[in-house]
Amino acid sequence: MALVTISGYPCSGKSRRADQIKQHLEARLDAQEYAGPKLKVVILSDDTLNIDRTSYSDSRSEKPARGTLFTAMQRQMGQDTILIVDSLNYIKGFRYQMYCAAREHKLRVCTVWVVAKKEMCEEWNSSRSSGRAYNPETLENLFLRYEEPSSMVRWDSPLVTITWEDQDVPAEDIWQAVTGGVVKPPNTGTQAVPKAPTDALLTLEHTTAAVISSIISEQSILQGIGGTITLALSTPTLRPKVTLPARNVTLSEMQRLKRQFVTVHKKAITLGSTEKGGVDWSEESVADKFATYLTENIKS
Repeated sequence: MALVTISGYPCSGKSRRADQIKQHLEARLDAQEYAGPKLKVVILSDDTLNIDRTSYSDSRSEKPARGTLFTAMQRQMGQDTILIVDSLNYIKGFRYQMYCAAREHKLRVCTVWVVAKKEMCEEWNSSRSSGRAYNPETLENLFLRYEEPSSMVRWDSPLVTITWEDQDVPAEDIWQAVTGGVVKPPNTGTQAVPKAPTDALLTLEHTTAAVISSIISEQSILQGIGGTITLALSTPTLRPKVTLPARNVTLSEMQRLKRQFVTVHKKAITLGSTEKGGVDWSEESVADKFATYLTENIKS
């Protein structure tokens, strides 16, 4: 349904704001006048995932921590959930990654920027119990590395800003973003790449070899006349057409073109095709594509 990304300095009050947002959203969902779909509100945070504050002390430990958060976020995403991700989310590249995941799941998005002065964050951090406080050096480092959200970029928009002076969150703005905002469709950058069937490589090798064998047989009959011929392969449905020059095409020349054709299509099989819609890896499709490829690339 929606993804709400909380961002701000460490110890800036993000968790308190996340709780306020959750309370307001649940109150609206439980109201008698609400007539929309049944939704649940879930908060995902470093605390719920048992991510230790020391994970942010260096990049080697922080990377797997962010990976844990991102994986958990993807598991919680759904059309029946308003997901609030309560973490630092201070790197714009990571916020963009979250935005792309939301688009892939066709969710509305909203970024909440919790603003507080550094001095306040340091004071609040020092008052925290052991295990929930950041090391002073880590805290200062996170301040320096923080990349502020901007309403001018699509992955931070719509952006709701809450300062330390605000007693409550702008619940109406957030409600409108998560229930009435635009759902942006997945693009090629966020869509899952379609995979080829497991026997695609075998079909590719077998069918291209059969096409070459059929051409060799037909050439012995044509005696170098050339022209467009219909190849007879193993089954009645395999009848690709190929245009040959007025000469005998050598086996080595066709084998070279076969290797080029197979190499290109192997990449599509192993890495996934970027073509829109499903890709046809049937014998008929491969035979027709290879016959066309030979027609276009055999020199006269």
